[in-house]
Amino acid sequence: MGKGGEDLGNKQINSSESLKSESFPAWAKDVGECEEKFGVSRERGLATDEVLKRHQIYGLNELEKPEGTSIFKLILEQFNDTLVRILLAAAVISFVLAFFDGEEGGEMGITAFVEPLVIFLILIVNAIVGIWQETNAEKALEALKEIQSQQATVMRDGTKVSSLPAKELVPGDIVELRVGDKVPADMRVVALISSTLRVEQGSLTGESEAVSKTTKPVEENADIQGKKCMVFAGTTVVNGNCICLVTDTGMSTEIGRVHSQIQEAAQHEEDTPLKKKLNEFGEVLTLIIGLICILVWLINVKYFLSWEYVDGWPRNFKFSFEKCTYYFEIAVALAVAAIPEGLPAVITTCLALGTRKMAQKNALVRKLPSVETLGCTTVICSDKTGTLTTNQMAVSKLVAMGSRIGTLRSFSVEGTSFDPRDGKIEDWPAGWMDANLQMIAKIAAICNDASVEQSDQQYVSRGMPTEAALKVLVEKMGFPEGLNKTSSLADGDVLRCCGLWSELEQRIATLEFDRDRKSMGVMVDSSSGNKLLLVKGAVENLLERSTHIQLLDGSVQELDQYSKDLILQSLHEMSLSALRCLGFAYSDVPSDFATYDGSEDHPAHQQLLNPSNYSSIESNLVFVGFVGLRDPPRKEVRQAIADCRTAGIRVMVITGDNKSTAEAICREIGVFEAGEDISSRSLTGKEFMDVQDQKNHLRQTGGLLFSRAEPKHKQEIVRLLKEDGEVVAMTGDGVNDAPALKLADIGVAMGISGTEVAKEAADMVLADDNFSTIVAAVGEGRSIYNNMKAFIRYMISSNIGEVASIFLTAALGIPEGMIPVQLLWVNLVTDGPPATALGFNPPDKDIMKKPPRRSDDSLITAWILFRYMVIGLYVGVATVGVFIIWFTHSSFMGIDLSQDGHSLVSYSQLANWGQCSSWEGFKVSPFTAGSQTFSFDSNPCDYFHHGKIKASTLSLSVLVAIEMFNSLNALSEDGSLVTMPPWVNPWLLLAMAISFGLHFVILYVPFLAQVFGIVPLSLNEWLLVLAVSLPVILIDEVLKFVGRITSDYRYAPRTPSAKQKEE
Repeated sequence: MGKGGEDLGNKQINSSESLKSESFPAWAKDVGECEEKFGVSRERGLATDEVLKRHQIYGLNELEKPEGTSIFKLILEQFNDTLVRILLAAAVISFVLAFFDGEEGGEMGITAFVEPLVIFLILIVNAIVGIWQETNAEKALEALKEIQSQQATVMRDGTKVSSLPAKELVPGDIVELRVGDKVPADMRVVALISSTLRVEQGSLTGESEAVSKTTKPVEENADIQGKKCMVFAGTTVVNGNCICLVTDTGMSTEIGRVHSQIQEAAQHEEDTPLKKKLNEFGEVLTLIIGLICILVWLINVKYFLSWEYVDGWPRNFKFSFEKCTYYFEIAVALAVAAIPEGLPAVITTCLALGTRKMAQKNALVRKLPSVETLGCTTVICSDKTGTLTTNQMAVSKLVAMGSRIGTLRSFSVEGTSFDPRDGKIEDWPAGWMDANLQMIAKIAAICNDASVEQSDQQYVSRGMPTEAALKVLVEKMGFPEGLNKTSSLADGDVLRCCGLWSELEQRIATLEFDRDRKSMGVMVDSSSGNKLLLVKGAVENLLERSTHIQLLDGSVQELDQYSKDLILQSLHEMSLSALRCLGFAYSDVPSDFATYDGSEDHPAHQQLLNPSNYSSIESNLVFVGFVGLRDPPRKEVRQAIADCRTAGIRVMVITGDNKSTAEAICREIGVFEAGEDISSRSLTGKEFMDVQDQKNHLRQTGGLLFSRAEPKHKQEIVRLLKEDGEVVAMTGDGVNDAPALKLADIGVAMGISGTEVAKEAADMVLADDNFSTIVAAVGEGRSIYNNMKAFIRYMISSNIGEVASIFLTAALGIPEGMIPVQLLWVNLVTDGPPATALGFNPPDKDIMKKPPRRSDDSLITAWILFRYMVIGLYVGVATVGVFIIWFTHSSFMGIDLSQDGHSLVSYSQLANWGQCSSWEGFKVSPFTAGSQTFSFDSNPCDYFHHGKIKASTLSLSVLVAIEMFNSLNALSEDGSLVTMPPWVNPWLLLAMAISFGLHFVILYVPFLAQVFGIVPLSLNEWLLVLAVSLPVILIDEVLKFVGRITSDYRYAPRTPSAKQKEE
């Protein structure tokens, strides 16, 4: 190795040691400094041994895969829920009791084991569903890996390696990039092979058009969009070739930082507002169950524990294990009664139905709970490019020369997509195009390397979007009738007019665009026999090189100062509207090219090989006109933003695009009013980070705009809004949006233009990329929440009734009316269909005219709780009452109950049934139930144990009937059944029929009746059930009437919280 080689080797060793320890701002250093820092020369690249050393320091150039949660930990997490824990405890205890209760055996033994097994089954299904959701939730990080490049062309040991796996790159590698390549790592551009280099980095930065790259250093504190000499991993080269130096690989790249931010955001995911409320409810329920269980034990302690007082101290304790376990079973029954076991299933069903409704409106929900969260969205943070706008460049204004010097003509162009049939040109001279317009069409069609294709009902651009937009303009302009000729093009071709122009004017040379002259030119061999130079580019630059202008009739006049000023004034006005302007000019080819035919052997061809000659070739031009292009807003967005305002939802626009473009779009779509002063409302991401009181800035009413925003800015805005109590929906389509999508309460990704990373990080995907779909989804979310509130209240009121029933049974000391498995059946099966059907309640007509509900709004207000305590108390009285009536009365309200021949006892005997064995002469006659006969000759006291089966069946039937009628009460919170009759929701009537049908099945199918410990009922007994159940409707109608009278008082505006007062 020579001396130079030794120096380079030492340099590489030193650099590999120092690089890892410090962050090097390659974008702020010139190429020489970068090469020295990384110990490499662009001619030779890195040596193989140096690559191995750097591999040990930096590892592979790929994104880390975080350690997945173990399946054991996932299983444990499913039981990290208060209601689930209570159920688990109840199941374990009831299983143990059933096991030790073996001496009873027979039928009751089967019944005892059904209950714990059913509870375990519920818990297992719940855990499986939870684990399945968890394992499917974190695919965003995998999708990021798909964005990374697979292979790269690298210089190693002075040799070009054309297809090295991209994961083997290390900092310091020299990489060659070409058109269409995916950038494999973050790299510093060290040399341009072509005259220009453009990179599409919108998915990372949010910019709406491809960015020109340079080798010149920029400021050290430049934001990601400002780093013009850097190319970033995952972005795509759309124009040009270059040589680059790898500066960062793997997790150190910009896309790696996004990866880290997604992981971080995933760790900060919070429960939905509904889940928080249900958890709070579970905690309160635990406390109430505990207190009631203790109270039941205290009331009944005398039955299983007694003692005598000797010398003032309790002595001679007597403990009955059998009685103790009996009251323990009652405590378990209380737990089963108090927990709405069917609630998780009904909520899931309702949310699933909601997702189907949303899918019909093009909103695909990936995570079920997000349906409910949508309903209380208070802020929508929207990306601009691709969400509010079409992300398809379109010409919106065409300026041509007038009929005389000093005049211009202006045409407005409709359309927001690459579809040539989308919109027309206003005031267009149909069927006739003057010479000036023909020249504009010719230049736009031929001085152009893009194309437009139809793909799956969508028109997409191939090449630069701005050039594709010019071709679409040519199609809207049409083809001059006089020039029409026989063509090989079919009438159905997307770009037929452009094709006709290309047949008339054969392209023989291209003068590539470069950033110095800011123009592109083509030489054409015209069908008229002469050769022309057609040029398009920045209007100011073309004017500087133009000496003449072409007028309407095609005549050429000298370009005077007045005409120049007029064109520049028009240009300035269009720039203020955030239009990107492109000018058109032409000239005869220079004399050297008069005989040029594109051949490399022609003497003039040498001039085309050196881009520095292009400016002199493109001189003495004739200026013909210019166009204004933009990424246009979607047609329906303005109305959607107005709907948000009506619904009390604030819209904030957060974009990576530049400030003036974003402000113009925001004014157009109604985020800002036309003449509104927005100096305090429109900030760049950097400016916002420098604001002292950021939360106060975000609290401003009306719309806000943040431009030039990086991923970290988006995350910070979402985090601050959430801290301030807002429920945030965040929209986005790029890689740069993924961390904020993950952090927001609702992440909304674009289905068509969105990257896979954004879709995987989101809770909801818009199939049509349309902002107005979000607004429709919010309305649907509000409706679903209202319906969920209705069935949650219905189920909880039913549970209060069950608890009241068991508590009264224990307090009165009468035999247990209903066993746990019967309560489980009611909670899971009988209550399920009506609760689910309440999810079909029609939405309120003014649902999107109300402000969003606060996320801390109470699910059950004090008044609602009082109402359901009254209803619950009635359920308890009715179920226990019918049990007592059967034992103590031969008839009730004129209904004969003596037909089955059962014996009557006094209430005193019923309340002290435990002392039956000490009663002298107590006898009981047999009674019938369906085809069964129950006799108690051998043990009359068994009348209160096995003999209670008919009374228990009556209690269960009353409970089922009351809950069916109570579901009618839940149709409306305060509305009477007179104004909102049951048939407004026919699904509820069907559900009631199903629930009654299921109850009849367990009553009249012998095997099921045996499992549930019940018997068939006679007609008179059914009349008794209805007589005891129907009053629940009348009681709730009275309570609703009181509710309507007091609603103004109850819904009066709340006083501000202490926090708001301080502010």
